[in-house]
Amino acid sequence: MKKILFIVTTALIVSACGNTNVTDDAAKRKQLQELKQQVHTLEQQIHVLEMELSANETEELVNIKANTLENQKFEHFIEVTGKVEAEQDVDVSPESAGIIKEVLVTEGQQVSKGQVLARLNTDVLERSVEELQVQLDLAVTNYERQKNLWDQNIGSEMEFLQAKNNKESLEKRINSLNTQIEMAEVKSPINGVVDIVYQKKGNIGSPQTPFAKVINTSNIKIYGEISETYITKVHKGDNVEIRFPALNKTVDATINQIGNTIDPNNRTFRVRINISNPTNMIKPNLVSILSMRDYVNDSAIVVPSLYIKEDFKGHYLYIIENNGGKNVAKKVYVTPGVSNNNMTEITDGLTAGTQVISEGYNQVVNGTAVKIN
Repeated sequence: MKKILFIVTTALIVSACGNTNVTDDAAKRKQLQELKQQVHTLEQQIHVLEMELSANETEELVNIKANTLENQKFEHFIEVTGKVEAEQDVDVSPESAGIIKEVLVTEGQQVSKGQVLARLNTDVLERSVEELQVQLDLAVTNYERQKNLWDQNIGSEMEFLQAKNNKESLEKRINSLNTQIEMAEVKSPINGVVDIVYQKKGNIGSPQTPFAKVINTSNIKIYGEISETYITKVHKGDNVEIRFPALNKTVDATINQIGNTIDPNNRTFRVRINISNPTNMIKPNLVSILSMRDYVNDSAIVVPSLYIKEDFKGHYLYIIENNGGKNVAKKVYVTPGVSNNNMTEITDGLTAGTQVISEGYNQVVNGTAVKIN
């Protein structure tokens, strides 16, 4: 056929060259355009003849592999980054102001609730207590003497009341000073570990300045921020898988709390998950990934996402159809649903039992004869 095209084209060109009547360039260009059109028409006719002849020849089969579809359970999960926090995380400050006299703990040390972490200088307070104690001893003696006299109806009531008032006043002043001395002890409010010691001996401690951070990581909280799009699909008590990439660890838990407000800045709501951490391997601020199911279909048609192609008509893939005793590829348009882990649910266009081309789908077109390996 290519020889025929060459001969015809040559003859037309020779004929054109032999036309001595065409003298100007415009006429030649017009004639050249007409000749090109004739060549294009001949090429189309040749293509049709080649297709008709090839249809009568033995077709070469394309080797492919196929999967038979079955109904199966399909789940979709949403993933968000979690923020890990200790259940108890406390900055401990002195209850009163003063110079730090003793630091009794080091960073990383285990402490118990009520344990003294540091002491402030209380020398002035202690000397005041000693002085008042001397006065109190004398006041008690005087009070007891006046009381004995009063009980015997000896002496005046005024002297008795003055002795009593003096004794009680001194007792209150001593109690107040002892309370201040006790407040000079910085105590841990929880069982845990001293994570950071902010101050050292000689620094001035005060209620406004933390002395140390004490944390308890035996139980931790993980917070996640989820788009408001999923607010009807995520519920308290739902299962959640928590992955800690740095630890190569996965923990299964449930959602303990759903936030009641939407963050206006990023349109998310917050969820909280509580988990135990007996080994203390999970640290605050450790990177975590929360995976929560938001969709499930117990009888779905599912295919690998890479099988699905797209053209101007929509999404399609290739299945195997028996045509006159031959297996041929058939292009089928489908409606994809949600995808998860590189798998996509097909909501329309496929049924169970259909054979989908799994390998070789890039080598076929609609109607290609195939051989299943």
